[in-house]
Amino acid sequence: MRRRTFLAVGAAGAAALAAAGWWSWMRRAAPPPAPRVLDDDALAIVAAIVPAMLAGALPAAGSERPVAVGEVVAGVDKAIAGLAPHARAEIAQLFALLALPPARRAFAGVASPWPEAGVDEVSAFLDRWRDSGWALKRTAYDALHQLIIASWYGNPRSWPSIGYAGPPKLA
Repeated sequence: MRRRTFLAVGAAGAAALAAAGWWSWMRRAAPPPAPRVLDDDALAIVAAIVPAMLAGALPAAGSERPVAVGEVVAGVDKAIAGLAPHARAEIAQLFALLALPPARRAFAGVASPWPEAGVDEVSAFLDRWRDSGWALKRTAYDALHQLIIASWYGNPRSWPSIGYAGPPKLA
């Protein structure tokens, strides 16, 4: 083998290794998109409940409010993804029940489709479920409440309003 051939093969090999390293680094640098657990109906239900449940805590108006609601909905989806399979199945059943128009009217008392439901209508539904004599409705309310409240107060957007500076920075 001649010296020029040896140098050319070495340079080509080094370039190939550098390209493979770059490709591997790029694939690790961009995190994969989080899998969605909730279907479109469940996302619409959560999006309708968030403004009613977080009345007074969300940004008042403007472009920040829909962004904040979207972040809470994404946080609820992420929280549900981390639950045990049986808990995810029970929550899926709850959302499937609430997504059916006859069940939405009979069990939730919400006449409007979820994307069109007003805050007052959703608040009344939540109040009825919170104070219901039926333990199943109270349990469903508690689950929704815990998921939404945790998603909101786990969101850095909510921290200034409660005077929380965030987790300590470790050096």
